[in-house]
Amino acid sequence: MRIEAKRHLCQSYGNCVAIDPEHLDLDDEGLVVVTRDSIGDGELATVQAGIRSCPVNALVLIEGE
Repeated sequence: MRIEAKRHLCQSYGNCVAIDPEHLDLDDEGLVVVTRDSIGDGELATVQAGIRSCPVNALVLIEGE
C-alpha cells in the first residue's frame, strides 16, 4: 500500500499536511509531495484521513503494491 499524489490537481490547501505531516508536505511551489510512502502499523487511519481531507482529490491510496 502506498500514497500517490496527483500534483496537477493540487490547489495548495494544505489540509492533508495538517493531518498527516509524517507522509505529506508542500513543496516550494505549494504543491503536495509524498515525503514517505511506506505506511507503518497504526498509521493507516491517519493516512486515510489526510487523503480524505483533500477537497480536490489530489491524493489516492494505492493498495496491493
